[in-house]
Amino acid sequence: MFTGIIQDVGTVLALERRQGDVRLRVGVERISLVTTGEGDSIAVSGVCLTALDIAAGGPTPHFVADVSNETLALTTLGHLTVGSRVNLEPALRAGDPLGGHLVSGHVDGLAEVVGLEGDARSVRMRFKVPMELAKYIARKGSVAIDGVSLTVNEVEDDIFGVNLIPHTQSVTTLGELTVGRKVNLEIDTLARYVERLLQIERQAPTQVGSIGSSL
Repeated sequence: MFTGIIQDVGTVLALERRQGDVRLRVGVERISLVTTGEGDSIAVSGVCLTALDIAAGGPTPHFVADVSNETLALTTLGHLTVGSRVNLEPALRAGDPLGGHLVSGHVDGLAEVVGLEGDARSVRMRFKVPMELAKYIARKGSVAIDGVSLTVNEVEDDIFGVNLIPHTQSVTTLGELTVGRKVNLEIDTLARYVERLLQIERQAPTQVGSIGSSL
């Protein structure tokens, strides 16, 4: 699990295509890989990947991750090139502060930037989402965009808006977004649980009437 609080912006140092999938080598700057073990999870622009071949020291600390063909097709990782910048967050550990919201690193779909507007020192950004995911997005609810935990300001049909404060713009890749760019979207897991509970309630037979009539 992750929190959606980005700890570093890494750089794709190498990209090797292997029989349809891809092996990435990602350089880090601010996070330490000293305590990262082989097989640990790191979210790369919101996608949970397994860290391999970890180089914690040297002039360019980095880790390697294999990206499956399905992940390449369903997320923006398929568009990465050498030099691309990516948001990084190591997996949540027991005792770590939960500053954002619980994020799984399992991308639900792609959203598209459809609006950018300055608001004092902040930027108001609007995204268009697939209609099948729009129902899970609520005003003042949470979403993860490229791994960044954000609060939804407004929702209208399949469009929702967020506000990016200067700090978020400077320490994540979201400050580099332009209209037309695609981003990884993960909806709040709680929304799916609520939907499932409502489905079960609608399907379950009502027992109250029969119990009352037998008393």
